[in-house]
Amino acid sequence: MLRVITANLNGIRSAAKKGFFEWFGEQKADVVCVQEIKCSQDDMTPEFLAPHGFTGYFQHAVKKGYSGAGLYTRHEPDEVVIGFGSEEFDPEGRYVEARFGNLSVISVYVPSGSSGDERQQAKYRFMDEFMPHLAELSKEREVIVCGDVNIVHKEIDIKNWKGNQKNSGCLPEERAWLTKLFDDVGYVDVFRTLDQRPEQYTWWSNRGQAYAKNVGWRIDYQIATQGIAATAKRVDVFRDIKFSDHAPVTVDYAHKIAKK
Repeated sequence: MLRVITANLNGIRSAAKKGFFEWFGEQKADVVCVQEIKCSQDDMTPEFLAPHGFTGYFQHAVKKGYSGAGLYTRHEPDEVVIGFGSEEFDPEGRYVEARFGNLSVISVYVPSGSSGDERQQAKYRFMDEFMPHLAELSKEREVIVCGDVNIVHKEIDIKNWKGNQKNSGCLPEERAWLTKLFDDVGYVDVFRTLDQRPEQYTWWSNRGQAYAKNVGWRIDYQIATQGIAATAKRVDVFRDIKFSDHAPVTVDYAHKIAKK
């Protein structure tokens, strides 16, 4: 079995104080992908770098206290790729890929466009660059893309569908991008293959009583190529402890990483 977890931490230091690494140590995971670590290399403690015998690989944002992606694994990768070759977005710390044989596991943090039109346009540019990269990768390898995609796909994935049609993360162009990734490029929304229930969200606004009332969005994904996606056996959104404004998503795959 291959257990993969993805979690947007909204600050690695903040999540650590809320017990994320204690929880991490109990999960029997193989790979843990994290996003929005908001931490520079200089601020990484031993706990952040190598918890519970795992090795961490990170791409930090040039801008302090911003973005950042990482990936922890207890298996030695054949190769680690930091960044996906984007002149604009690699400095923002958005992509870490670990390769194990014919499988790539990617931690990605897609930009949010919620702060205004300038960042929304940057988000579209990211999407335009990222899609061909994923398409190319899928031709030669099995891929599991883990991360905060900052887009809901369908009405089932958001509590307030009608009220968010003009808001970043629920715009028709963004949702169409995911549809193209699934229908044309051939990737699979792994969570939805195993859980078709409504109200399964992974992010809640800090405004009002959104978390308590489960007024949420499902924007954290494991998106995989068809071969590895077909081996998914169990999915889970962990809500018992609130490490950040996002909940970790765990998927178990009937796949083994070969030991070296």
